[in-house]
Amino acid sequence: QVQLVESGGGLVQAGGSLRLSCAASGLTVSSYAMGWFRQAPGREREFVAASTWSGGTVYYADSVKGRFIISSDNAKNAAYLQMNRLKPEDTAVYYCAAASHWGAAGLRDKRKADYWGQGTQVTVSS
Repeated sequence: QVQLVESGGGLVQAGGSLRLSCAASGLTVSSYAMGWFRQAPGREREFVAASTWSGGTVYYADSVKGRFIISSDNAKNAAYLQMNRLKPEDTAVYYCAAASHWGAAGLRDKRKADYWGQGTQVTVSS
């Protein structure tokens, strides 16, 4: 059974940093593209970042480019999202996702995800 479990969310002041983790079981991250999405209240779930496990190909939403960094650790079978210079508009539930067939490019579309985590809340105060 595949499980993606996010952790690392919390409350942070604007300008601060958080690092989200996604622990994978039942799949090997090196065989998947890994991605992060977020959903704010009343809004659609939106793409944040996606990467091949090696980090050779990465994509970021324009709103986070230059501030967020996606990475994976094959040895730990985990993916990460380092979030820097956080803004109040980054407040959302953040979800980890994995896609086996579409690659990092495909995972920019949430419909291409095969698996989802349960989400972790990130709140940025002004």
